[in-house]
Amino acid sequence: MFKRITVALTAMLFLVSNAFANPTELVKSTVSEVVRIVADPNLKKDTQKRRQMLKKTIGIIFDYPEMAKRSLGKHWNVRTVAEKKAFANLFATLLENSYASKIESYNNEKIVYVKEILDNDYAEIKSKVVTAARDEFTLDYKLMNSNGKWMVYDVVIEGVSLVSNYRSQFNKIITANGYEKLVKKLESKNEELKAP
Repeated sequence: MFKRITVALTAMLFLVSNAFANPTELVKSTVSEVVRIVADPNLKKDTQKRRQMLKKTIGIIFDYPEMAKRSLGKHWNVRTVAEKKAFANLFATLLENSYASKIESYNNEKIVYVKEILDNDYAEIKSKVVTAARDEFTLDYKLMNSNGKWMVYDVVIEGVSLVSNYRSQFNKIITANGYEKLVKKLESKNEELKAP
């Protein structure tokens, strides 16, 4: 009984500390866990389990509804509640699969955390990835404090915002062919990315 209470208290403390962790530590711990999953030799044989673990890990700090809203831009407000929910789920699947397929090619690159910029409820974690060939590229995370928990709402790779990039693409598709065409394209892309 005492052991069970201790385990429960430890789990609660972890959740509380995670909820109020500083943004850099939160990003670092998530990236470390992602790297651990990718490098695990046992998971290399079980690609489905590895994908599930990767999705679960990044899902903890990625605010998919916020990212979906920002990516849809001006087209978000005219959507129904059901459409917003469905789109956020589609977008989450797209990001999870895209991120998983890219991270699976990880090859002992070094991640250096450069600095943290705090501005009230917003933060930016600047980092760089150094390859074995000593090439470098910048990878920055933008976070917002939502109910006491820091969540990523954008990722900037080599100065290019993921959210802005999607917003530009989505706007072109909706303007040319309508919202339904965008939904079909995302569904098709998700099917394509699903298989490891």
